[in-house]
Amino acid sequence: MSQPEAPKIEFPCDYPIKVIGKAAPDFQEFVIETISVHAPGIDLERVDINASRNGKFVSVRLWIIATGKDQLENLFEDLKASGRVTMVI
Repeated sequence: MSQPEAPKIEFPCDYPIKVIGKAAPDFQEFVIETISVHAPGIDLERVDINASRNGKFVSVRLWIIATGKDQLENLFEDLKASGRVTMVI
C-alpha cells in the first residue's frame, strides 16, 4: 500500500508557521528575525505567542508569504540549525 500524495501548494501563498522552543526573553524576536531573512514583511499583527503549561517552552505562530519550496526548506533549516528551536510546524 502506497503513501497518499501530499497536497500540492500553489505559490505564492499565505503560509502559517509555528516555531516551538525553550522559553527565553528573546525567543519571539529571534524567530521573527530568522524568518524575516527568508520572508521579509511579516505582519506583526498576526503573530501569536503561547507558553506551555509549565512555562518551559513557548510557541510563536506567524504567517508569511511563501514563494516556493526552496524558501520554506531554507527557512526551516536555519531555524533548526540555531539550536534554539525544538520543532517547526
